[in-house]
Amino acid sequence: MTRASRFEGTIGKTVADSEAWYDEPPHPGVDAPNVVIVLLDDTGFAQFGCYGSDIDTPNVDALAANGLQFTNFHVTPLCSPTRASLLTGRSQHAVGMRAVSNFRTGFPNMLGHITNHAATVAEVLREEGYATFCVGKWHLAPMEQCSAAGPFDQWPLARGFDRFYGFLEGETDQFHPELTCDNHPVDPPSRPEDGYHLSEDLVDQLLKMVSDSKGVRPDRPFFAYLPFGATHAPHQAPAAYLEKYRGRFDEGWDVVRERWFARQLESGLVPNGTQLAPRNPGVDAWDDLPENQQRLACRLQEAFAAFLDHTDDQIGRLVDGLRDMGQLDNTVLVVMADNGASQEGGPFGVMHEMKFFNGIFETPDEAVERIDDIGGPHSHTNYPWGWAQCGNTPFKWYKQNTHEGGVHVPMIVHAPGIVPADQAGTKRSQFVNVSDITPTIYELVGATAPDVYRGIEQLPITGHSFASVLADPDAAATNTLQYFEMSGSRALVAGDWKAVCKHTQGADYDTEPWELYRLTDDWSECNDLAQQRPDKLAELIERWWVEAERHGVLPLDDRLVELFGARFRPNSPHPGDRRYVYRPPMSPLPGQAGAAIGGRSFDLTATVTRQRGDDGVLFATGTQNSGISVFLQDDRLVVDYNAFDDHTIVESDVEVPDGTSTLVAKFRRGDGRIGSIEIEIDGSSVGGAELPLFMRMMSSVGPSIASDHGSPVSNRYEAPFAFTGNLHEVVIQLLSPSDLEARAAEAAAEMSRQ
Repeated sequence: MTRASRFEGTIGKTVADSEAWYDEPPHPGVDAPNVVIVLLDDTGFAQFGCYGSDIDTPNVDALAANGLQFTNFHVTPLCSPTRASLLTGRSQHAVGMRAVSNFRTGFPNMLGHITNHAATVAEVLREEGYATFCVGKWHLAPMEQCSAAGPFDQWPLARGFDRFYGFLEGETDQFHPELTCDNHPVDPPSRPEDGYHLSEDLVDQLLKMVSDSKGVRPDRPFFAYLPFGATHAPHQAPAAYLEKYRGRFDEGWDVVRERWFARQLESGLVPNGTQLAPRNPGVDAWDDLPENQQRLACRLQEAFAAFLDHTDDQIGRLVDGLRDMGQLDNTVLVVMADNGASQEGGPFGVMHEMKFFNGIFETPDEAVERIDDIGGPHSHTNYPWGWAQCGNTPFKWYKQNTHEGGVHVPMIVHAPGIVPADQAGTKRSQFVNVSDITPTIYELVGATAPDVYRGIEQLPITGHSFASVLADPDAAATNTLQYFEMSGSRALVAGDWKAVCKHTQGADYDTEPWELYRLTDDWSECNDLAQQRPDKLAELIERWWVEAERHGVLPLDDRLVELFGARFRPNSPHPGDRRYVYRPPMSPLPGQAGAAIGGRSFDLTATVTRQRGDDGVLFATGTQNSGISVFLQDDRLVVDYNAFDDHTIVESDVEVPDGTSTLVAKFRRGDGRIGSIEIEIDGSSVGGAELPLFMRMMSSVGPSIASDHGSPVSNRYEAPFAFTGNLHEVVIQLLSPSDLEARAAEAAAEMSRQ
């Protein structure tokens, strides 16, 4: 007979002479706390109210007032690396995530996912008996693997989470998100016209997961990871929040930044003697800006503030929900940001980021014509450099940079029973890095990271627990040496000193200049001591290389274009012959797994069987802001080429016949930015048009087959406008596989918009 693989009792002839044994699942103990990590995206050091701003964040402020506010917390300058370090307690390079998960380089420091040699905190805590939930932005799996075809081995459920609800990409539309539930795509539960917003949906889903778990197993603690899409672009918020901030920033970024800095000094958030860093290159004095540039910049900042305010309210709903369930007092709750404020809006800000990535630099005079769209469903905005630096007060530079503006962000820890009551509302100035959070969690809950996980030898935990700092404001910092690197920019913090090099792509790593700062009296990196202390600078640079070797940082790599060179390769969703065949029923595809049509000539061929009156979308990609839709309407073949609200519409001059037909749309890229469309029915040309702009980068939203998911690409129908006939297949054949300019635009856009 066969038996269970593990049995530690005894079996006799009868029960009377046998001893039962039960294989009990692990349990962390009745007193083990819940753990919740709330992660905001692209939120600068100064943007919470309790960190200096006058944006309303009462719920985050209340957590700080009843917990601890960290003033010297550091992350990586980009989202995926920070998330990889946060969830593993190790260096982002060591675990294979030096940049966003959209890329692979063929080196161990850039796998496009977290190596299996580094178990996540969710994997470790689940083995300890925790329920584990992830709700929000993942961005830790190779994006070409994030379609319904998988593979799923780097999706949240395969990396330790029992449940997942959110999006797998680096960004999504907050009103029309591309959602995944567990391992399958789902549609949003309602529409923006019904009041839908993603941030609210995420908190609804997380509270339900917690309630489902606690309702049946109240003894079992949970680990919840809530990485909001906020406040990453697009900055979108409900109308009432947008209206609330009308006129609030009319003074301009110079006055506002000075005010936020004064509040930081007054509250003791920054040390006395700290200087406000000068305006970054490219940031002009507010009073020197033309009126329309000021109007546009104010409205873009209003949208950001509304987005953050709305997110704060959702954090408040989460806290209230945990309190109502009786769980708040037994929960370690961390609120933090993944990197500094974003620089991707450029000097003016952008109405539509994809315009910027297509090399269209819309002037403020042009953009203000659509100023009332900002922040709503019909927008994809980001604010200008001036407001981004304001968000990083008192620092210089931004996200993607290893100066403090890119890596020095807010963090709050609310932990009743762990933080002594008499310490609630106090600050902690000890240096802490994002890699230190997971080892701190392990110490607080009594977990041990395994040396071997599921048969795979594990990398050592390199973060440092700062649990001692939670109880004692005078405890020594546990992390006194921390390297930073991003696309060749480097930095090292060693005690009171910081060496930093802002790399320019293509520059010589050995000869480009480093800067040196003594952080104890120069928090904002204003007084470069490189000339006065060359000995100290040389010491830190040498130590940086040692740390780089230890943590797997090398080789240094500042490439962009080349990273997309392996798109058409074996075991890829992008076929070597550049021929994509889609057959319904089929789930929507993420942009990086869909047909690579950006900037390329291609033919789209649809085979349909229909009767008169059978209309609907055959293929659509993008959103109402930009994209392409091929559909039948009133028995005619139609192509709507939506280049940022400039719709070029081609409609067949004859009707599509009953029965089976072959419908073709030919997209041709011309010289420069222009192009053309020609459509055919059963081999006969039935229409065409010139395209004043042939888009190289359309949207972060990928294609759908036989319907238009999300917001409608064309104004001629309401989504989803599903095809009512029989669509046999859609074939897309790329005709310009080696188009270097298209690859360059795509690579730069993918990197920038993350």
